[in-house]
Amino acid sequence: MMNLNPAINDTRRVVDEPYARIGLAIVRLTIGAMFVWVFFENLGKGAYTPAGYAGVINYYIKASHSPAAWKAVMGFMASHAALAAPMQAMTEISLGVLLVIGLLTRPVAFVAFGFLASLWVSEWGTSWIWELLVPVLASFALSVGSAGRAWGVDAWLARRWPSSPWW
Repeated sequence: MMNLNPAINDTRRVVDEPYARIGLAIVRLTIGAMFVWVFFENLGKGAYTPAGYAGVINYYIKASHSPAAWKAVMGFMASHAALAAPMQAMTEISLGVLLVIGLLTRPVAFVAFGFLASLWVSEWGTSWIWELLVPVLASFALSVGSAGRAWGVDAWLARRWPSSPWW
């Protein structure tokens, strides 16, 4: 039999818990800072130059255990490194900054989830399997949990437009 007690069935109450919002904000800030850090690290290493980008991707193609279809996608990206490298740079810094400030957190976190999942598949067999899996799943959780509603611009936007699914 279904429990009709609103205190038990009201999931909004759990989402609106201040500690849950603060916990999500901490994860959001951590993932955002990770993206910003990686951007500057890669920039310093020359990974966003066509040669640097193609070198990293070709390493993954050679050394990883990714599926052949995924290696074909990576090969395409490496052969178009002059375009793909700056796109990756812009993606990483944009995701990082938007997560840190908590703007459009749900869609940004979902894009981060897809981006990190693709990187995770690219690295299979070249690094510890959990190294990227945790940020992948944390990004997914941020997209589900409205993580910008604490310590973020999304909190202000949610007060102005509370029914929007974007924050």
